[in-house]
Amino acid sequence: MSLVAIGLAVHIQSLPAGAKIGIKFLADRFPESETRIAAALRELESHGYLSRSRERTPGGRVVTRTVSYNQPGAGVDRPVPRPAPRAEPVAPAPAAPPTPPAPTPVPKQRTTSPEAPPPPPLPEPQTHDLAHHRSAVDLLAGLRRHDPRLLLSEHDIRRLAPAVACWLERDAHPDAVRRTLVADLPEPLKYPAGLLARRLSVLLPPPLPAAPAREAVRRPDPLQNCDGCDRAFRAPEPGECHDCRSDLQEAA
Repeated sequence: MSLVAIGLAVHIQSLPAGAKIGIKFLADRFPESETRIAAALRELESHGYLSRSRERTPGGRVVTRTVSYNQPGAGVDRPVPRPAPRAEPVAPAPAAPPTPPAPTPVPKQRTTSPEAPPPPPLPEPQTHDLAHHRSAVDLLAGLRRHDPRLLLSEHDIRRLAPAVACWLERDAHPDAVRRTLVADLPEPLKYPAGLLARRLSVLLPPPLPAAPAREAVRRPDPLQNCDGCDRAFRAPEPGECHDCRSDLQEAA
């Protein structure tokens, strides 16, 4: 197994019964990403050190219940061995009843609380815009000015900056992004980085539609003074007005 999987197995076995061991909580505690945490949990499950099952709570919500084992394959049902058949004695005395088999020892198990579903993936910008990235970093680092509880580490800022850059790429104003992140914060706020990640993913606005092309407006001809009667009229070039043109009078 990988070192990440071994380390998670040791950490989970050290937790008290009922502790939360979801991907989100483990990623906040360890430097590994949520993707590596999820892969390590699947590795432990494939080797028999972990089992996960979907259950429905009394409230109707479907959750994941995780069980950790200190021995591989301890969660698999094993057949109980049966005693070998005994020969009946020849004496007329009744045979003694067979000794019941000793019960199979049950390995120690740790039952954890239902695991919440994994959070949605963070959005990524379509293009790498350095200006958007810098604005995203400054926006995240300055959130603590609006609420001291939003003090983020450099690791969290690097992880969330591409998602904020994706908002800016979709023409969202930085002030609008900031208001969305700091509005209606829960009390108490235990995991600010996780809350911001979920808002950036779930509340991502769609791209703006392309602006319709403007139709060309034909400008009227400029005003000209008639060479014959000095009356103003509109024409592309100087000359005579409609009433003074000799060619029109001859045609009439």
